[in-house]
Amino acid sequence: MSSEFGAAVRGWRERVAPEAVGLPAGGRRRAPGLRREELAGLAGISMDYLTRLEQGRATTPSAQVVEALARGLRLSDPERDLLHELAGLSAPGPGVVPTRITPGVMRLLDRLAGVPLVVYDAAWNLVVANAPYDALMGATTELSADDRNGVWRNVVGGGSRAVLTADEHNAQVVGLVADLRTTAARYPADAGVRRLVARLRAASPRFAELWEAPPAPPATEGSRHKVVDHPTVGRVALECDTLVVAGSNLRIMAYTAEPGTQDAERLQLAIVLGTQSLVG
Repeated sequence: MSSEFGAAVRGWRERVAPEAVGLPAGGRRRAPGLRREELAGLAGISMDYLTRLEQGRATTPSAQVVEALARGLRLSDPERDLLHELAGLSAPGPGVVPTRITPGVMRLLDRLAGVPLVVYDAAWNLVVANAPYDALMGATTELSADDRNGVWRNVVGGGSRAVLTADEHNAQVVGLVADLRTTAARYPADAGVRRLVARLRAASPRFAELWEAPPAPPATEGSRHKVVDHPTVGRVALECDTLVVAGSNLRIMAYTAEPGTQDAERLQLAIVLGTQSLVG
C-alpha cells in the first residue's frame, strides 16, 4: 500500500492551490499545486520524510502524520478515510477524541494567519499551531511527544512561557484535570485517553490525588488574561480567547493584545522576529 499512499498524497498535493491554504501564489511553479516543502510545513513534518512517503520508501506513517497530511491537503471526509486506509490504518471512529479540523474551520484559521493560534483536541493534545504562535510561545515542533499534551506539560513537564503564580498554576492544573475527566467520560472507547490518564497517575502524585478526589468544575472556556515571558521582547500581557468547535470539542486558542499598547507592539515584534527565524 505504500506506493499507493505516496501516489495519493502526491496527486492531492498537486491539486491544492497555494492560496487555498493561506500561502502566496506568486512566483513561477514548475508543477501545479503545492510544493513539497509547503505541504511538509503545513503538516509539521520534514520535507525528507514527505519525499520518502511520496516515493514509497517510508511505509508506516503514524495516525498523527496521516491526519496532519489530510489536514494540510484539505481532504474531504471520504478522502481522509481513504488516506488512512492506504496507510494501513483505521480511520478514527465516533468513540474516540476527534482531531479532524474541517476545511471550513481551516479556512477560518487561514484568514487569521497573523494571529497566534493553537488548536487542541478534547484531551488537550496539540493538533496544530501556526507560525505566529510558535514565534510567541516557542516552536511546537520541538516539543517532546509528552509535552504536546497540555495536561502533561503543565502537571509533569516543562510548562510554557506563560507566567503564573503558584496559586494560578494550581488552579490551572485543577481545571485541566477536571476537563480531562469530562473527556474520559465523554469518550470511554478512546484507548489513547485511558493510556494518558494511566501515565499521568503513575508520574504525578498530584494528578492521582486530583483524579481520585470528588470531581471539580472543568477549566473555564472563553477569555483569559495571560502574561507571556518572551525571551527576546520580554513580558507581554495578552488576552487568550478559546473557541470550541461544536461537534468535535476542538479548542482554538487565539492570543491578542489591545491595539495601540506597548503589549501590542511587543507581540508584533515577537511575531516578526520569530517568523523570520523560522523561515531562516
